[in-house]
Formats: sequence, C-alpha cells, structure tokens
Amino acid sequence: MEFRSAIKHCRNCGTAVTYRVPDDGDTRQRAVCPRCHTIHYENPLNVVGTVPWWNDKVLLCKRNIEPRWGKWTLPAGFMELAETTAEGAARETDEEAGAHIEMQDLFTLINVQRVGQVHFFYRARLLSEAFDPGHETIEARLFAEDDIPWDEIAFHTVRETLQRYFADRRRGQFGLHHFDIR
Repeated sequence: MEFRSAIKHCRNCGTAVTYRVPDDGDTRQRAVCPRCHTIHYENPLNVVGTVPWWNDKVLLCKRNIEPRWGKWTLPAGFMELAETTAEGAARETDEEAGAHIEMQDLFTLINVQRVGQVHFFYRARLLSEAFDPGHETIEARLFAEDDIPWDEIAFHTVRETLQRYFADRRRGQFGLHHFDIR
C-alpha cells in the first residue's frame, strides 16, 4: 500500500512540486521542487498514549474533539518534536485526563499504514483516582473490563490495545504487542 502525499508546494520557495523518483539514488516517489530541487520527505506520524490503570480498572477519556467526538479513548495524541515517545505519552495523559501517573513499559506498537501513523501505548500506573480533564476531554473515568462501553470506543487501535491489556492482566503477565492494522 502506498500512502499518497498531500504536499503541493515547496516549503522553501513555494513552487508547485512534482512527484517523481529523485535523481539521488532514491527508489520512492517524492515531492520534488522543479525550481530549487528540494526533496520533501514525508514520514509517519507518531501517536503516543497510555493505558492508565488503577487496580482492576483503566482510565478512559470521552472525546471533546473530532474525529469521533463523544466516543471513549485512551489518553493519546501526536508526539511533539524534542520529546521521546514516553514523554509524549505522559504529556498527553496529563493534558487529556489530568491524571498523575507512573510510566511503565511500552505495551503496544501498532502500524496503521493507511493513515501513515505508528501508535505507541505505554502502561501507566495511576497514582490517584483524581482527574482534571483538559479541553479535549468531556469526561475522564475509570472502567472495569465488563463496564467498558466497547461500542463507543473511538479508535480500532484503542480497542485492540484494551483487549490485549485485559488478556495479559488475566494471564498475570504483560508483554509487548506489535501488530499492523490494515
């Protein structure tokens, strides 16, 4: 599957780009400026988040933004420059849920090729049951597995991560889960 770029103009000089394989030995089509010869590379966006847990429950956030306004999700968002995946996941958890956490191991790494994203979810131990959701969240609430509104989960990556989390919890051992969503 090839992800089609949205670059239309050169970031350096503003000229309309053309798509072609550059003359530098590259093997993929890139956005190339015919005027200044700048090659524009596009790489996947990283989405970082946590599975915040308290005893037998996980913290979910009800989205106050599109896409999927009003649906439930794990606290997550796009990684910023100059931060690690774990730092970004902790920041997103604070911004969306106002939750105090202790970061744990990377739990899921999910390739979502059709949208050019890679999702990273870390387990995170909640340090309290007090939450102070930010403007992107209508409500932050703890759910036991049987109480999760599965039909109201915002994203496939979140559903898959939650299913693996509860399966590992039942086994009494957490591992790293790496998979693709096509």
